Amino acid sequence: MNWYLKVLKDYVNFQGRARRKEYWMYVLISIPIILVLYLLESLMGINGVLSGLYSLAVLLPGLGVVVRRLHDTDRSGWWILIALVPFVGSIILLIFLCLEGTPGDNRFGSNPKQFA
Repeated sequence: MNWYLKVLKDYVNFQGRARRKEYWMYVLISIPIILVLYLLESLMGINGVLSGLYSLAVLLPGLGVVVRRLHDTDRSGWWILIALVPFVGSIILLIFLCLEGTPGDNRFGSNPKQFA
C-alpha cells in the first residue's frame, strides 16, 4: 500500500525515475479498486459513475508513474504515445514497462534501487 500512496503523493511529478516495483504495485492495487467499483456500480445501477470518478482522480498519478518508469529504462516520457499505435503499440509499451531500469545514473537521474 505504501507504493500506491507514494505514487498518489507524487501525482504531478514527471521528473526522475520509478522502479518496476513502484509501478507494478500501483497497478496491482488499482485493479482491485476498479473491480470493486464496477461491482458497486452494477449493484446500485449507476454504470460508470464511480469508476469514472476514480479513473479521473488517478489519471495524473498514473501518467506520472508511467513516465518515470520509462525514464528508468532511459527512454523519454513521450514513448507513452506509442500506445496509440493499434495492436502493437500497447504491447511495446508493456515490454518497456517490464524491462529492468538502467543500472547507475542515467540522463533522468540516479538509480532508485540504490536508495531502497
